[in-house]
Amino acid sequence: MIAQPPRLVCRSRTLDLSEPLVMGVLNVTPDSFSGDGLYADPASAVGRALAMIEAGAAIVDVGGESTRPGAVPTASDEQRRRVVPVIERLARDTRVAISVDTSDPAVMTAAVAAGAELINDVRALRREGALTAAARSGAAICLMHMQGEPASMQQDPRYVDVVAEVGEFLRNRIARCVAAGIDPQRLCIDPGIGFGKTHEHNLRLLAELESLCALGPPLLVGVSRKSVVGIITGRPLRERVAGSSALAALAVERGARIIRAHDVAATVDAVRIATALRRAAGSRER
Repeated sequence: MIAQPPRLVCRSRTLDLSEPLVMGVLNVTPDSFSGDGLYADPASAVGRALAMIEAGAAIVDVGGESTRPGAVPTASDEQRRRVVPVIERLARDTRVAISVDTSDPAVMTAAVAAGAELINDVRALRREGALTAAARSGAAICLMHMQGEPASMQQDPRYVDVVAEVGEFLRNRIARCVAAGIDPQRLCIDPGIGFGKTHEHNLRLLAELESLCALGPPLLVGVSRKSVVGIITGRPLRERVAGSSALAALAVERGARIIRAHDVAATVDAVRIATALRRAAGSRER
């Protein structure tokens, strides 16, 4: 039996993941983790997205609520006000897949109606109504692991075995989605680097990504500018491009199929290099 190439079925397209793709981060919030929120001007947000697409982003992830450590929730109406105009313009003017970064079922529904193809939920559809909204949307779904909530998740995260526990959580969420009628090919998973994890937890997850790949759905990894990079390199947030790109390449080497990043051009280069080496190694094994 010939193995089928990995793919992600979205609302009106299928993403070929036989070679890993880069997802560009587009924050339309006043308090984004990366400090590049563009909430006040949809035209500037669209311009940033177009630059990321030109640099090689295959997916643009639009978020109207910050989920950085210590962040407080944003009202549903405000999230929709921020993201819908941007998604509408990107869906109209570009050909890349548009993702919405939200846990709110009303925002999911509005974003997909505006043209979003993927729902990226840091709470893995655990909010009331989210599973139903996502199932009905026809969009692809990224299920992410997070211990706790953004406001408090980094205060004292604890695990007995972080890889096993994250894997079990994702396995259960996949099963819930399938039971709700969602085609498994619409799913991808994210271990949630930096979301309710210590530095040691993050490193362990990154070192053992291949065990999460065994769960089935394509693996999405986001390490861009995160504290794990800062702790290793000693660099402040704006100087973590090289470290983030190195971790992105290592994630691809360990099986990641989508890399979520702020600095798209550098990440695209890192992903291409890691992919070429992985391909060469596979060719030699055959």
